[in-house]
Amino acid sequence: MKIEAVFCKKGALRYISHLDIVRLFQRAVRRAGLPVAISQGFTPHYRIVFSNALKLGVESEGENAVFGIDGWVDPEEFKNRINEKLPEGIRIIECKKKF
Repeated sequence: MKIEAVFCKKGALRYISHLDIVRLFQRAVRRAGLPVAISQGFTPHYRIVFSNALKLGVESEGENAVFGIDGWVDPEEFKNRINEKLPEGIRIIECKKKF
């Protein structure tokens, strides 16, 4: 199962880099206890795919991320659980199942 999420990046967090956004979502997934798939191999990492990187300092309300999920999670529950762990300035606006 995959969940496609649309998130926004606003305020002071518009000054963090794309790699910091990646780390931020990995940390939020781990803290929320969500069953995001982990790659196999020597250096395992979460299966999260982001759209193109934004320039530093640019706000956005329509960034995309696709999370590979082990098992099944309701998209609304996924959104609520991860939003609790994300800092102010980054919010998931919408989640839906992706086939």
